[in-house]
Amino acid sequence: MTEAPPGRRERKKAATRQSIADAALRLFLEHGYDQVSIRDIADAADVSTTTLFKHFPSKEALVFDMDEDREARLVAAVRDRPAGTDVIEALRGYARDHWLPLADDPRLAGFTALVDSTPALRDYAERMWSRHTDSLAAAIADACGAPPGDVASAALARFMLQIPAITRGRPDPEAAVEVVFGILADGWRPA
Repeated sequence: MTEAPPGRRERKKAATRQSIADAALRLFLEHGYDQVSIRDIADAADVSTTTLFKHFPSKEALVFDMDEDREARLVAAVRDRPAGTDVIEALRGYARDHWLPLADDPRLAGFTALVDSTPALRDYAERMWSRHTDSLAAAIADACGAPPGDVASAALARFMLQIPAITRGRPDPEAAVEVVFGILADGWRPA
């Protein structure tokens, strides 16, 4: 059975959310995070501040607008992996399909500079990654039959979530991802 396409109302909500996120990122990149107000973003997206807060709980969340979807897809990569596919291979596939395309996005450098230069965004990003680590570690432990709170599952989750930072700016991000997964699958060996 196939899923019904989203209705008009859901499409409008998604379009409004995307419009707000796009306006926020554009303004943040043009003027700096601290110089842009919620009112500025709402005006640029042609919505009220009330509507903005219906879609985003905080100013920081505007920068990381795909956070919840990203976490759900990451956990699904482990939980919904094809039969016979181990967890490492499922995560490698996720990195190839979802993170490598971002490496070619011309906005990545500006986005990274924005987050790195803004203490509130760095803190938010760290809290976000910690939450993703917990969710991913739980999915890995479940997939492997390990008990909740398993240290090895938490370590694998944490290493997985560091891949974008480790591979950012490398001349060949795909080769860098393969090196990281080689270490995760086979252990580290000195060069």
